[in-house]
Amino acid sequence: MTATQLDPGLLDPPRWAVRAAHAAALVILPSGIWRLLLAAGFTAGYTQAGYEAMGFTGWGAVYVVGLSVAGELLALLTLGLVRPWGEVLPRWIPLLGGRRPNPRTVTVAAGLGAGALTLILTQFAFWWAFPHPNMTPLGNTVAGFLYLPLVAWGPLLAAVTIAYHRRRRVAGA
Repeated sequence: MTATQLDPGLLDPPRWAVRAAHAAALVILPSGIWRLLLAAGFTAGYTQAGYEAMGFTGWGAVYVVGLSVAGELLALLTLGLVRPWGEVLPRWIPLLGGRRPNPRTVTVAAGLGAGALTLILTQFAFWWAFPHPNMTPLGNTVAGFLYLPLVAWGPLLAAVTIAYHRRRRVAGA
């Protein structure tokens, strides 16, 4: 099977959309690194008793690492909305490699993802309004600042999704 070529009528993404896509991939890093530190055995702001109660060892560590890796992989998918590998899927992807994804499917999936992320992650804007008794005061403050960028993930994805939809609509795809 021959790979599908990029659509020559497709406009380049606007510069702001490319920057927003990169920002979406970066806003998840601070909290992900913090979770990786927890999995590595650092209390990272928790009291010793709080760290032990949260169960960040054994399968808890596997879960925390998996959450960090899965989150970053999902955030990196945003780049597919502005990069050529999002227009024609890479050949190494089983069953779909070399094909163009359906723009409507991509737009709906990204839009639903942006809405879900916004609903789920907005709570981190209010981190300091809720008590965290298992954390030290400094740890609570630092963790709040590390999770605060996640609030932007949903809106950034929404903006990039709108730019993707507009580009595809102009191209007639």
